[in-house]
Amino acid sequence: MNALSHTQGRRDRPLLTTTIGVAFDDAVARYAERDALLVRHQQARFSWAQLGAAVERCALGLLALGLERGDRLGIWAPNCAEWCILQFASAKVGAVLVNVNPAYRVGELEYVLKQAGCRWMVCAEAFKTSDYHAMVLELLPELAGSTPGELRSDLLPQLQGVVSLADRPPAGFLSWAGLQALGEGVDTQRLARRQAELEPDQPINIQYTSGTTGFPKGATLSHRNILNNGYMVGESLGLTERDRLVIPVPLYHCFGMVMGNLGCLTHGSTMIYPAAAFDPEATLAAVAEERASVLYGVPTMFIALLDHPRRASHDLSGLRSGIMAGATCPIEVMRRVIEELHMGEVQIAYGMTETSPVSLQTGADDDLELRVTRVGRTQPHLESKIVGPDGQTLPRGEVGELCTRGYSVMLGYWNDPKATEAAIDADGWMHTGDLAQMDEAGYVSIVGRSKDMIIRGGENIYPRELEEFFFTHPAVADVQVIGIPDEKYGEEIVAWIKFHPGHDASETELRDWSRARIAHFKTPRYFKVVDEFPMTVTGKVQKFRMREISIAELASEPRTAS
Repeated sequence: MNALSHTQGRRDRPLLTTTIGVAFDDAVARYAERDALLVRHQQARFSWAQLGAAVERCALGLLALGLERGDRLGIWAPNCAEWCILQFASAKVGAVLVNVNPAYRVGELEYVLKQAGCRWMVCAEAFKTSDYHAMVLELLPELAGSTPGELRSDLLPQLQGVVSLADRPPAGFLSWAGLQALGEGVDTQRLARRQAELEPDQPINIQYTSGTTGFPKGATLSHRNILNNGYMVGESLGLTERDRLVIPVPLYHCFGMVMGNLGCLTHGSTMIYPAAAFDPEATLAAVAEERASVLYGVPTMFIALLDHPRRASHDLSGLRSGIMAGATCPIEVMRRVIEELHMGEVQIAYGMTETSPVSLQTGADDDLELRVTRVGRTQPHLESKIVGPDGQTLPRGEVGELCTRGYSVMLGYWNDPKATEAAIDADGWMHTGDLAQMDEAGYVSIVGRSKDMIIRGGENIYPRELEEFFFTHPAVADVQVIGIPDEKYGEEIVAWIKFHPGHDASETELRDWSRARIAHFKTPRYFKVVDEFPMTVTGKVQKFRMREISIAELASEPRTAS
């Protein structure tokens, strides 16, 4: 009889038993003069000692705002130095950092601020086509006439104010420099006392994940969750204070702020941000000019780097390792990453926000086939199992739902006990919703997604959320959303639309309407107008038939859409 699909990770390295703030202070003391943070698009460079001073100034400012342990603090910005500083400063004062997706629009911003109950938010001035100031003022018109910190909003009664990263923000906003100035009047001993009160199991971060119910859920993570996950990922990579890690992935995801920032923090490695968002030319230049040894990315990013016309002009020979995550990697891409980017030790990582994020990871010496057909073995101090519909652990080789248990499992969904109970069972197992199988050596492969989740360029998208959104369009009577394979992004979104009688809308109108209201990565690339959906005899929609039809039609009649 085959062994059961249940494994435990190694336990030869003990878990960290401290808070992020204490770990940060230890890094500052230990690596003071070494490079800590290089933000190339801002021309900002910090040693660990300089970063320590910047974080302390910010933390004192947060205390001056009146933030207490457990208060929620939103951050709505692309990758920048202030994001990193705020991450560590909020951890030192015990404020729960709420990551707001930079692509969010007004409706999504309102939902997150309200659901998390944020007391303050820090926002950038603008990013790409998003004017953050304008959207904040649309949501909170009272802000323009209020003194910073004295906002009174019926819509968001808990929100006291907004800090802007702009040099000269509009009236009502507190500037970033103003926040630092407020901290000058706070005794540093007050910060020391606050930090000493914090415990590793207290919540410190909320990250919103797309929900099958149509609303994002706030995965609530503790110091212990994310500090240890960053540490263990870094241990697998063999990070040291001599490593320099290029982080082109977004900080609002665990990939950036946990695997990137906290992985570097726990090993004294250098954090390098090439640009505000992924830019292949900027990433290549950062690797070459900063003598980077490690690089992170999703497969689409690595494809863009490999195919960049000026790649050969950059010296990438300093690279040795990195992580590819977010989607399955084609074997040819992995081969080219190893050979052409010199990343012989590149690893695959699998996880989800709810598990801080990594629960499975390949090793530096795993062969090429393992790195493209598996997502790794169970990480240290964690357990993995694969269960059938009855909840029983399956024999090795059989397909079932992947479950994870251990230090990395979130505290729960913020203010949503019902969703938490549905995700984490009574024995502490996080049910991922992913269909997987485990081989005799304990390596796991992902074979499907039981919840129809679409992964586009590393972004998780749930069809149900989009379907409920399109139902709000006045012309739409019914809608079904599916994902189809795409060479560049892994998957693309197709929306099948039925209109109300006498109503109509062009693809361009639907796309423009969508882009104005939801994040760009959720906007379908393709629309198909139909009178009926493929159905079973019992009246259930056959999404697999829709997928087959869409793939066939797009293959025979290429369509252009952006």
